[in-house]
Amino acid sequence: MVEYHAMVERTKLTQGGRIVIPVGRRKALGVEIGDEVLLRLEGGALRVYTRAEALKRAQQAVRKYVPKGVSLVEELLRERRQEAQDE
Repeated sequence: MVEYHAMVERTKLTQGGRIVIPVGRRKALGVEIGDEVLLRLEGGALRVYTRAEALKRAQQAVRKYVPKGVSLVEELLRERRQEAQDE
């Protein structure tokens, strides 16, 4: 059986450049009417991301460059505390 999210659906571009995202796709993304989504053009395809998904992808990209056991938050806090002491 083919999973729903792997299926291709057809929709139309309406007046004002609007594209309707079918209800099944909105549910799969976890978005509701009025939610903000991010759009990215990738090689002729338009990708729709939730803010949570974009954040997750950004974190994964950065994580590759951070040694295991290192907390960037802790490093930043330590630097800010040091800067405050130096003032």
